[in-house]
Amino acid sequence: MVKVNKKLAVLVGCNYPKTQYELHGCINDVVAMREVLVNRFGFEPRNIELLTDAPVEGEGSSPTVLPTGANIKAALSKMVSQAEAGDVLFFHYSGHGTRIPSLKPAHIFRQDEAIVPSDFNLITDMDFRQLVNRLPEGASFTILSDSCHSGGLIDKEKEQIGPSTYKTTPSIPYKPKTKSIPFESILQHLSSLTGINSSDIGTHLLESFGANASLKFLVPQLQSDLFEFLKADEGILLSGCQADETSADMNPMESGGKAYGAFSNAIQIVLKENTGWLSNKQVVIKARKILEAQGIDQHPCLYCSDRNADAPLLSQPEDKPISVSAI
Repeated sequence: MVKVNKKLAVLVGCNYPKTQYELHGCINDVVAMREVLVNRFGFEPRNIELLTDAPVEGEGSSPTVLPTGANIKAALSKMVSQAEAGDVLFFHYSGHGTRIPSLKPAHIFRQDEAIVPSDFNLITDMDFRQLVNRLPEGASFTILSDSCHSGGLIDKEKEQIGPSTYKTTPSIPYKPKTKSIPFESILQHLSSLTGINSSDIGTHLLESFGANASLKFLVPQLQSDLFEFLKADEGILLSGCQADETSADMNPMESGGKAYGAFSNAIQIVLKENTGWLSNKQVVIKARKILEAQGIDQHPCLYCSDRNADAPLLSQPEDKPISVSAI
């Protein structure tokens, strides 16, 4: 019997409803992506797990799996554990991101990237590195992160399209909200939960979440193949912006529009305008041009191996892309 390769996805939308950090377009982003995965890329609906912090419009009484740190990591770990050679894995995150001071003494001025689940149990670049290193040979793992400071979210992944000095002049008719929660605000929030007077965020996360905290804080000194960059791997990161930039949450509801993340929406436009397969590099370059034309000051980036830069989006590198419009 011929083995049929699987396509697996975890989609996470965090709107943080009824909080001071509320966003509006993140759930819309991942719901739209779910439709594209099924209709364009051939994902089976049963192989797509959706986590949102508010009910999805039109889903009826379907139970909502909250995007807590533990739930997101459990869903990603389950997906990686199910993977076999030839499988395609995909994680789309739309929500807040942040930067935290590096725990390495030699990198006191460096900041590391993290996403902010609904319960503030940060998931860091080390967690994504560990997931990529767990992949079986021949499987690929693509991350699309529409969040602030998302550049470099897979620790030590090779930069293909990175920082740019080009700046645009915003010309949109309303001010978008940034998908960033400053480190100090996260520390203050966690301090209110733990009652601990400490500037060490690891202390708060371990107190609040125990074994469900990020590996960065559980085993900061551990030297293991699970956390080190081993070789050119199958991790692929399409980030909404550079590590020092913010990503925009657009909310044109006053004019009758639907809220969305600027990067997620740009990806949707790219895929709609190009019916053939696109390489990961083409997708990011085209998304950059769309955001530039819209006057949105953020620069999507691509981190992956040289081979995967030219591989078709959500396909294996050996799959030959068909002709598409020039970039």
